[in-house]
Order: sequence, then structure tokens, then C-alpha cells
Amino acid sequence: MARRHIWIAVLGLFLALPLMGCHQSNQESKEKGPSSTKIIYRLKWLFNASTAGDLWAKETGIFEKYGLDVQVKEGGAEQDAIEEIELGRAQFGIASGDQVLRAVSRGADVLVLAQIFQINPLQWIYFRSKIDLEGLDPTRLKDVLKDLTIGITYGGNDEAIFIALARSLGLDPDKLKLYGITYDYSPFWKGKVDLWPCYRNTQGITLSEKMAAMKDEAGFLDPSRYGISFVANSLITSKRYAVSHPDTVKAFINAIKEGWKQALAPENKDKMASIIRHYEKTLSLSIISRQLQATRDLITLHGTRTIGFIDKDAWTQTEKIMYEQGLLNRRVDTKSLFTFREIRK
Repeated sequence: MARRHIWIAVLGLFLALPLMGCHQSNQESKEKGPSSTKIIYRLKWLFNASTAGDLWAKETGIFEKYGLDVQVKEGGAEQDAIEEIELGRAQFGIASGDQVLRAVSRGADVLVLAQIFQINPLQWIYFRSKIDLEGLDPTRLKDVLKDLTIGITYGGNDEAIFIALARSLGLDPDKLKLYGITYDYSPFWKGKVDLWPCYRNTQGITLSEKMAAMKDEAGFLDPSRYGISFVANSLITSKRYAVSHPDTVKAFINAIKEGWKQALAPENKDKMASIIRHYEKTLSLSIISRQLQATRDLITLHGTRTIGFIDKDAWTQTEKIMYEQGLLNRRVDTKSLFTFREIRK
């Protein structure tokens, strides 16, 4: 009888061991937190001030805070975020408004989650000692542009933006002095081209520094001041991925917005500049700081908009500009680009 009780006790202990192990494993899992969701995030261009929010989220643990294991990949001429999302090589990406609209007009599955830039950073720089367009009303600007040589990238979105600006002012683009540019800035430095397209918050700052060294000052022609709202960088995924992974999409949107909010906070400017300096070793911290200030204005519309705000009117205008210039295969219903909330319901 005693032996029987011993065997029953041993058997009970034996059966309890797996449960104890399971409890211990669950306890360890709770202590470590849930496993992170692996994400590949393809940017539009190289790491610089225009990717500050992404780099901040990557370097300060914001992605991990939202349960995401994110691999942030640089973009470039040979890297198309939309294509990579369609092929399943990335889950999220950054694309400009014209890229999104072109892809959707061809049947691509694209969902816009947030609009990073509220003002398009693509603007035209000029020497203020030669011309000054600051504060000109549309009528005066129209008169001045007739006599200037304007640099554009044929086939680029700067061409589409400038043609839209010219037409809005009542100018015939075919009668303007347009100059096809390359990566060689010498026509600008030599005065052969009066207005040169550049990204206001990155190239614009470095070019301004060179002009200051020449005892001159940079001015910028910003088409948005004349009603041309052409959408720039936006956060995207596919509708297919959003339907199957709604919680991941929501977490990623929140992480990106928080990353940008902290990256642009004045108290974090030195740390943010140092993070960018780690990737952009050719630039000084002072130039990067100026780039960040310019980026803050473009992303928050000089502090008047929340980060990620989707300007639906700007998307409508961008689609109209592109269609009228023959840059889209068909009309695109821009309302169909922002349906994530409806999908979650």
C-alpha cells in the first residue's frame, strides 16, 4: 500500500513537470514581451535630413516600443518602394505623390498611410544679387519669369511642377526659356541658368552655404506660395497588406509619426544632427542643423499642421496636373488612396 502511494506521487510529479515548464516558459515570455514583427521599410532616397524621423525611430528604439523589428533600407534611382512592396520584398515604403499616382494609374495596389511633407521641398534657388522673387504677387512674377532662364529636369516632377506654375500664371511654357539640367551645376554658377531646381531642405542648404562664401545670398521660388501643391514624400503600403495585418500597419504609422515628432523637437536637434552625421559624413553638424530646421517647416507647414496630415486637396491637384500633362494612363480617384480606416472597420 505504501509503495502504491509512492508510485502515485512519482507519477503525479512526472505529469506536472511539463506544466511547470510551460508555466516557466510563459512567465519568461511575459518578462521578455511579445516577439517583434519583422518589417522591411524602403525609403525613397538616401539617409539625410528628409529621413530624420525614420532614422530617429530606428536609432532610439521607437520601432521596438511598438513591437516592430524594422530594417530601414535606403532608396535611390534603382530602388522603387512601390515595386518592392508589390513583390513582397518590403512591407512599407516612402514614395512621392507622382510615383504613387503613376503606379495606381497602371493598376498598382498602393495605400497612402501618411503624408510626410506638407510643402514640397522641390523648389528653385537663385542669386538674390541678380534677381529677387521674394514676395512678388502673381502678376509681377509672371512678368519676371518671361526674362529668366529656368532649369528643369526633362521628365522629372520638377518639370511637371513648373509647367503647372507657368500655366497658373497665364504663361505659355513653350515660350519660356527652359534649360534641361544634369548633375553639373556649372551652368548655374556661371549665370547661364537663373533658377535651378533643388531640394530646399538638403541641396538648398549646401548651395546656400556656397553662395554665402561668394558674398551672395540664396533666394527660393516656392510654387506652393502660388497655389501649386504637388505632393511629395508619403508613407505607403499595399491595401492587401493592410487588410491582412491591420494592427501592424497601425503600429507602424504611430511609430513613424512619433519618430518624426521627436526628431523635429527643438530639444533633440543636437542628437538628431549627430544621428544624421553618422550616415552623412560629408556634411558638418552646422549644415545638418540648418537642414533640420528647413525640414521642420516643410513637414509641419511652419508649425500649423500635425505630422502625417494627408492633404487630400493637394492630392487632387497633383492628379489633375499630371493627367493634364499626359503623365497618367488614366484618371485616378484619389479618394481610393486613403481607405485604411474603412478597412480596419
